[in-house]
Amino acid sequence: MESGAAAAAGPEGGRFPFPYTPYLIQERFMAALYGALEAGRVGIFESPTGTGKSLSLICGALSWLRDFEEKKQREEARLLAPAESGQEGKKALSPAGPAPPDSRGTAGEPDWVTAFVQKKEERDVVDRLKEEQIRRKKREDRLEKIRHNIQLKYAAKRKRSEEDETKHLLQLSKEVLSEGAGVDVLEQLDHNEEELILAEYESDEEKKVVSGLEEDDDDLEEEHVTKIYYCSRTHSQLSQFVREVQKSPFGKDTRLVSLGSRQNLCVNEEVRRLGALSLINDRCMEMQKNKHEKKSDEESEGKKRRASRTVCPFYSYEQMQFLRDEVLVEVKDIEQLVALGRETKACPYYGSRYAIPAAQLVVLPYQMLLHEPTRSAAGIKLKDQVVIIDEAHNLIDTITCIHSVEVSGSQLCCAHSQLLQYMERYRKRLKAKNLMYIKQILYLLERFVAMLGGNVNQNPSCQAVSQTGTVLKSINDFLFQSQIDNINLFKVQRYCEKSLISRKLFGFVERYGGPAAAVKTNKENQKLAGLQNFLLTLQQGSDKEAGAPQIPPMEAENEQLRTASPLMQIEGFLSALTNANQDGRVILSRQGTVGQSSLKFLLLNPAVHFAKVVEECRAVIIAGGTMQPVADFREQLLSCAGVDPARVVEFSCGHVIPPENILPIILCSGPSNQQLEFTYQKRDLPQMMDETGRILCNLCNVVPGGVVCFFPSYEYEKQVYAHWEKTGLLTRLATKKKIFQEPRNANQVEQVLVEYAKCIKRCSQAGGQMTGALLLSVVGGKMSEGINFSDDLGRCVIMVGMPYPNIKSPELQEKMTWLDKTLAFFCPSLLSAWGLLGHPLTQQGPELLARHLAEC
Repeated sequence: MESGAAAAAGPEGGRFPFPYTPYLIQERFMAALYGALEAGRVGIFESPTGTGKSLSLICGALSWLRDFEEKKQREEARLLAPAESGQEGKKALSPAGPAPPDSRGTAGEPDWVTAFVQKKEERDVVDRLKEEQIRRKKREDRLEKIRHNIQLKYAAKRKRSEEDETKHLLQLSKEVLSEGAGVDVLEQLDHNEEELILAEYESDEEKKVVSGLEEDDDDLEEEHVTKIYYCSRTHSQLSQFVREVQKSPFGKDTRLVSLGSRQNLCVNEEVRRLGALSLINDRCMEMQKNKHEKKSDEESEGKKRRASRTVCPFYSYEQMQFLRDEVLVEVKDIEQLVALGRETKACPYYGSRYAIPAAQLVVLPYQMLLHEPTRSAAGIKLKDQVVIIDEAHNLIDTITCIHSVEVSGSQLCCAHSQLLQYMERYRKRLKAKNLMYIKQILYLLERFVAMLGGNVNQNPSCQAVSQTGTVLKSINDFLFQSQIDNINLFKVQRYCEKSLISRKLFGFVERYGGPAAAVKTNKENQKLAGLQNFLLTLQQGSDKEAGAPQIPPMEAENEQLRTASPLMQIEGFLSALTNANQDGRVILSRQGTVGQSSLKFLLLNPAVHFAKVVEECRAVIIAGGTMQPVADFREQLLSCAGVDPARVVEFSCGHVIPPENILPIILCSGPSNQQLEFTYQKRDLPQMMDETGRILCNLCNVVPGGVVCFFPSYEYEKQVYAHWEKTGLLTRLATKKKIFQEPRNANQVEQVLVEYAKCIKRCSQAGGQMTGALLLSVVGGKMSEGINFSDDLGRCVIMVGMPYPNIKSPELQEKMTWLDKTLAFFCPSLLSAWGLLGHPLTQQGPELLARHLAEC
């Protein structure tokens, strides 16, 4: 350890553990971070890319956590010392003993009563500390045993193999029996039909959600220790951070858990095949519910025929307990966690969640931390914890996007058609409350389409909109004008969430909706496909007479049928409408037809969703490579969230690379003296795209290795690429550099980067005309942050234009108007200048304050 903290605030001993000799700015960064965490501040930390920000965050934060835990244990030992020596017990036996001279009874009580109450509180503290100590010792012993006893792992693996073999034999015997006795296909179809019926809904008195910890309650549930929540934007950034932790001096001793969505962590192939995250979530929750209800069903139904309920084979308490301990013993990233889940036959999604209470460092994506329902569902508790938000330069936009949602007229009409037919088919089998809520949702959909100028009973693609354009409304105005102000949206939202209606509706459409109905994932359905299809045609023939639904596939939406249910998107819109009136706007975009038109909720005040994070946490660190302008964070996010300006600290440092090693160039014209102007009006001109291509050709001729070129948007990159392909410029570029394009799908990014790096390495070793590779990327895309284009991977970085937003965008104009009206209300410096700091009007809202200022 050759490094030392540059500032007064630092770890005990004055040195930060670091894998190598740190730069001076890294020492200062760690010292400032340590001081901010110790003082419980909200810190804005700026450290340019390439200065080792991630490692500085790791070593600075984990040094503080280590010292904090040691201080806490010393304090516990001090408080427990009298109790262990018996002094505390002796004092407690004589509550009426002599009291100190200055002691006084509260509320007229005798001094001995006050002393007795005080002693009881002290004993309670001691008892609680003893319980914590026992729990901590038990956890440490368990993890240490797993860490050093390889035989335990082999025993668990052998047991899993035996269980798998037993299950396989049971399955084979069932198949043989079913083939011998014959299968009642019509009864099986009726069983499958049962799965589509909504269960009885208990409106405002829902039962507490069973967490699934029925058998191993004590083993899986633990108290939350003080921990650090580290979040970033992309999956690749989180994986890179975990690898940095593994290389750091804290890599072997830190209890780290990586969290992710079901889409990233699910190991059940049947569920993964659903594709869309919302479908995976619903299917997973339904399988859990089936598991919890299975036992009660068996008891209540006895020998009666039961509907077959699918449960997840990976949702095993014992195996998830084993996976939880394995995660805590050794630092693992998402990929390693998924591999471990497949090996142990345990669910990584829930196994990692059970590891949260005992973890010291929790790594998770933005959405999981910043979206309160997701945070709560994951079991994340922020009270007195530390939160570090990395790559936070787009934090305000991220919160806005997470809580904004858009639904098209086509989706609204499709959802109404599906839900109406679902209700008609199962009307006699649905409970009264289910019917009531379904009718309310149908009415909401009908009014939403009417606001777009359409009718839900007609094809949205054939309904022309009389008045096109964009209209912005406040939430209250939208609710009143659409005539839905008499409906309790909070109850409707809760019903959608608890009843899993979108999942049931998707299953219904999948079965009766044409092409999607042909997709069968159930093995029994595959086995009986021929006979079942024949019987289905007979059943559908009789159903036509009985008025059963025949759902025609929507145009161009056949492919989307399996990837998403329109009702799922609409549920998000209903949830957005429960925001406070002043915090958002509803945008009505009326295009050529009702199907092309849309409703969008735009969040204007991201601070309302960030306020709880800064209120509950001990400290919050907002870090990034470029955090300017810091005033945006202070005023739009922190001040609006009610953070005391005195609690906010800032740290900024320069770059470690000397100026002579960087050559920044601004080009105003190209080789043919064509002026470069990438405004919305001129960037699409052929001569502008031609000149850009000529500049790129010249640069690729002289720059070795890798060249990364960033465009303002995916659409513009696609347009330019197509133009170059047409004019032959792409062929000229390909003679010097192999061309790669950034993919839109996140799961393809890693593959493109690997191929890009391999090509550059191959060209540098082989020599010849081909000198490397050209990567066409997008600002704000998958490759614009968190990826290290080191050495030959990024010898030259090109920026085409600037990604300025469209000034004519109604959303941007509304946001600017809102900021003009409200920013002064929340900005302490302006309020102080106007002599209004602490004035009662500042507690009444921006409208009253603005009126007062206008009158003055």
